[in-house]
Amino acid sequence: MNNHPSLYSLLFQHFIEKETVQKIKANTVLFQEKDPVQHIYLLIRGSIAIGRIHMRGKEFILKMINGREPLIEYQLFKQSPNYHFSAKTLTDCELIMINREQFEKYVIENPIALLKTTEWLSTTYIKAQMKCQDLIMNGKKGGLYSILIRLCNSYGVATDEGILIDLPMTHQELANLTYGTREVIQRSLKELRELGVISYDQQKFTVKNICFLKEEVDCQNCAYEICGLN
Repeated sequence: MNNHPSLYSLLFQHFIEKETVQKIKANTVLFQEKDPVQHIYLLIRGSIAIGRIHMRGKEFILKMINGREPLIEYQLFKQSPNYHFSAKTLTDCELIMINREQFEKYVIENPIALLKTTEWLSTTYIKAQMKCQDLIMNGKKGGLYSILIRLCNSYGVATDEGILIDLPMTHQELANLTYGTREVIQRSLKELRELGVISYDQQKFTVKNICFLKEEVDCQNCAYEICGLN
């Protein structure tokens, strides 16, 4: 059964001829917290951040997805569901919007799609648990190290200097991923630069010594599908 295509591939193959590929500009809000769920999304190209804004205005990024991933952020098969988080494009994106009811009908009527949806939800649950573990057990600094490792897995490109995180990020956006303050993140990043662990140029980080980060957080070397920001 595991030899079957992924959930994304199944949905893409089924809906690509039924729906139009949408081109969405960077910094566009796809949906907001508490909005009624109308669509799921298949991201073809680009990056999207999912999170929420605290009542005091502080932003928290729960996860980030990049090309060829599904965006399904609600309680499946619930009558009149609402989004629990908001979603915003980080870059220019191409995606397919699929009607929620059509998606659920397809999954229920297709045993393989139902199996792959179950697998996808299970993996998503484990990833969320691992992120919570990292933030709780390792504190703000360890949480930052964990996020940098996950960024390497999701956006990393091997270079002569190390692993380039091929996604422009400000210190504030990195702070939003750890729910820390920009000042705390800046101090921790300065320490890492002084130790030669990372470098930062044109809003892109290069991790020069990922082993240092892994040792600091007692990395369990999880499989790629678990240790990412998606």
